[in-house]
Amino acid sequence: MRNEVKENPSYAVVAAVQLPSVSDIEFESSLAELRDLAKTLGYTISASFTQKRASFDAGAYLGSGKREEIRAFVDSEPAPGSFEPGRHAAADPEAGRIEAVLVDHEISPSQARNLEKEVGAEVMDRTMVILEIFHRHASSRAARAQVEIARLGYMAPRLRELAKLAGPQGRQRSGTGGRGAGESHTEMDRRKIRDRIAELQQEIDAMDVERKTQRARRQERQGLATVALVGYTNAGKSTLMRALTGSEVLVENKLFATLDTTVRALQPESRPRVLVSDTVGFIKNLPHGLVASFKTTLEEALDASLLLHVIDASDPGCERQREVTDSVLSEIGAGEVPRLRVFNKIDNLEPRGDLAAQAAREAELRAAYPDCIVMSARRADDVARLREAIIDFFRQDQTEAEILLPWSAQQHRGRIFASCDVLAEHADEAGAILRLRGERATVEALCAQFGAPRAA
Repeated sequence: MRNEVKENPSYAVVAAVQLPSVSDIEFESSLAELRDLAKTLGYTISASFTQKRASFDAGAYLGSGKREEIRAFVDSEPAPGSFEPGRHAAADPEAGRIEAVLVDHEISPSQARNLEKEVGAEVMDRTMVILEIFHRHASSRAARAQVEIARLGYMAPRLRELAKLAGPQGRQRSGTGGRGAGESHTEMDRRKIRDRIAELQQEIDAMDVERKTQRARRQERQGLATVALVGYTNAGKSTLMRALTGSEVLVENKLFATLDTTVRALQPESRPRVLVSDTVGFIKNLPHGLVASFKTTLEEALDASLLLHVIDASDPGCERQREVTDSVLSEIGAGEVPRLRVFNKIDNLEPRGDLAAQAAREAELRAAYPDCIVMSARRADDVARLREAIIDFFRQDQTEAEILLPWSAQQHRGRIFASCDVLAEHADEAGAILRLRGERATVEALCAQFGAPRAA
């Protein structure tokens, strides 16, 4: 009998300092988010270490007592019950040595280096965790280039600390034949990073021009209306995308499960034909460099006629989610695009299945946002209601008219039915009388070509 090989899980702990300006709810929400990020990265979290301080320790982020506590935890390879209940989450009894300490802030290179030396495990700050997730999940050429720029920008200021770790060799200067001022290895590395970033940016700029041209041609040719799903990561955007379009997009309960924009037509197809695009999710404290480098992905939101702002109605921190998304959209220039707020996952509200609780929550959300839609992407009736709201938005600028299509011009029926909704049809001796609804320019052109029915 062949033995099955079980892959050993990776274990980590999370650590965070709560500053006086941060409320308990905000702090716990951010910490929970870091645990979700760790899960996406493949870690099992064995414990959480937190402390309240007036400011971060300048040398190593955490206070000395907390650093010693983490070191003891890392060295002891703990089993459940090794620490006081309530102070730490119990570790998995099969957990080996802790591989990483994940810090819920962006910390300086020297703080990371000092903390790593004291706790005896690799230290990854929040930005590094997010960058690593983006690096693993980016699949398109544009997304990979954007991630590499962000990673290089993150690494550049950390080269000095790496040079310190390397000792004199890292500071050695190179010149022709061993003479001359030359460049230190650190300076050479920084120059290479600058050159690589410039090269990648040129590639992205070229891809941007090509993508914009393709999008403009597609919309001009087909007269498409566009909708972009935006919102906090893990708010159910991919599930909603799948429900609205029938597409087999990835649906996974992980933060940043997908980074590349997906574009599909609304199903069943409507008139006007509507294209729906998914975008990368937002997150609290998303590093500014990533907002900038992922702007091409978010440009689907800039170019959209309508934004569906998807919010997790079951999350106690959903108001924070809304604020984060609104802030990022404003930052990229999409703050003025028409928006429909969609409070998703109402069926995830605790206690599950309590319809009275769901009704109360829905009433609360509608009071705060009168034009919002409260729904579950897993309920067909809710999805149909959202689809109608989308179509109604695009029909605001449409017009209706009657035309007379003579019997001698029936070859134009296909074009008319493809470009307009035919609301009613009847015939007389002169031809078919069609009641049309469509884009104003299209309807006016048909009226000019075929004319209105004669009065009885």
